[in-house]
Amino acid sequence: MKKIFSAAVAGAFSLIMLTSCGSVPKNTVNCVDDLNGKIIGVQLGTTGDTYAEDIKDATVEKYNKGADAVQALKQGKVDAVIIDNEPAKVFVSKNDDLKILDDPFVIEDYAIALKQDNDELKEKINDALKTIKDNGTMDQIISNWIGDDTGNSPYVSPDDVKRDNGKLVMATNAEFPPYESMEGDKIVGIDADMMQAVCDILEMELEIENIEFDSIIPEIQSGKADVGVAGMTVTEERLKNVDFTDSYMTGTQVIIVRKD
Repeated sequence: MKKIFSAAVAGAFSLIMLTSCGSVPKNTVNCVDDLNGKIIGVQLGTTGDTYAEDIKDATVEKYNKGADAVQALKQGKVDAVIIDNEPAKVFVSKNDDLKILDDPFVIEDYAIALKQDNDELKEKINDALKTIKDNGTMDQIISNWIGDDTGNSPYVSPDDVKRDNGKLVMATNAEFPPYESMEGDKIVGIDADMMQAVCDILEMELEIENIEFDSIIPEIQSGKADVGVAGMTVTEERLKNVDFTDSYMTGTQVIIVRKD
């Protein structure tokens, strides 16, 4: 995908012009196999966190925010960071001493997490996802956040939408642009727009809660949130605790390293 130019994304990272001082080790990670035995930074609870644990002889340093993992990379505290491709591009665009390796680490599908056995809501959301894919709304939302047309096609709810079917609470972690990030006091991004479009079809009010990423699944299990949407991948481990809808987007985990 092409470079992100979103003003919202840029604003979300205006305070993360990460800097390094002093000397840092030379980069020694040039492909996936080079991760063996290295110190790897990840965001806690993400699939990057899960996959990194399987790397031979690697030490995995876990951070609450992807930005913190990137800061550690710049300071030489870790040798590489594993993170989703789109946030990675934002970090690299703001830090010319970093780069993304050409080879992807893993390709995965993103889906919406919800409470197990909530088949009625799952079916309704799946039907709504199919509708916004078929009518082009999903493509419009993605192109508004990624690519050359960023910012030119914002999603706007139809004027005649009713909200007679109650409220849908979405738990997310707004540290993952362009999927979700903060713009002032508002959570914006692909996932926020997608769920607004879904709620418009379901005639429900959308409420978004910003919490730590590894708290999303417990929030769903407890019933405090109806869904979790934060670029989440379906994994066997997560399926032990929550269910997932159909996939709405394909993502790629990549490796960020320091430039030589």
